[in-house]
Amino acid sequence: MGIRTYKPTSPSRRAMTNTTFEELTQNNAPEKSLLRKLTKTGGRNQQGVITTRHIGGGHKRKYRIIDFKRNKFDIVGKVASIEYDPNRNAYISLINYIDGEKRYILSPLGIKVGDKVISSDAADILTGNTMLLENIPEGTRVHNVELTPNKGGQLCRAAGSSAQILGKEGKYVIVRLQSGETRKILGKCRATIGIVGNIDYSLINLGKAGKTRWLGIRPTVRGSAMNPTDHPHGGGEGKCPVGRDAPRTPWGKRALGVKTRRVKKSSTKLIISRVKGK
Repeated sequence: MGIRTYKPTSPSRRAMTNTTFEELTQNNAPEKSLLRKLTKTGGRNQQGVITTRHIGGGHKRKYRIIDFKRNKFDIVGKVASIEYDPNRNAYISLINYIDGEKRYILSPLGIKVGDKVISSDAADILTGNTMLLENIPEGTRVHNVELTPNKGGQLCRAAGSSAQILGKEGKYVIVRLQSGETRKILGKCRATIGIVGNIDYSLINLGKAGKTRWLGIRPTVRGSAMNPTDHPHGGGEGKCPVGRDAPRTPWGKRALGVKTRRVKKSSTKLIISRVKGK
């Protein structure tokens, strides 16, 4: 685990950094039975209309089926390999269970080939084990946290992320999330012990625009560089301010400071404290 730098043979190489990939299993092809075709949308819906901008191109990928539910209970699995996943910033681990089944899980920090993992209501507090939140001791770091029992992990799935168990209150468990938000989650929900691996991902510098295009991200043009017909910020001589009460989207709606969370969302009452400054 570390960051690789390059000799400045070109302007892009000067700033470019990448991970050393030393955690990954060498010369290991992905498990074919867990691969699925992944088609590109270009940000378009079924009518061919662009509904999400700046999407298009990128390298061809295949989707790896990840076991977010961890619903293979009380069966021991062995880590066969740790692999790169082009669809996420976290690494994934291939688990071989004693009954012959194979599954991919998010690779926790510190897990190695040959380690054993298990999903149970009350397992040992070891990295990679999945269990009920109500059975996890206070202060433990967890990831792949469920919000609804048996739905599968929804929280803390990105590289380097985790949540911390703060305490228990009735049928709920109090959890502090990566964002700083503190909330209650049902104790019957499951979580995996440990921190998601590849923690150095946030230190990577792509270095050049072409590398962004390989990821399927197209350029973003500033509104102030457009004409008035194309954007509310467009037009004027030289560099001009926004000229309105607040920054706007190309369609005239407010772009900053607008609350997007539904006021009557049922889970709002379970939030103890929001992210600082929100």
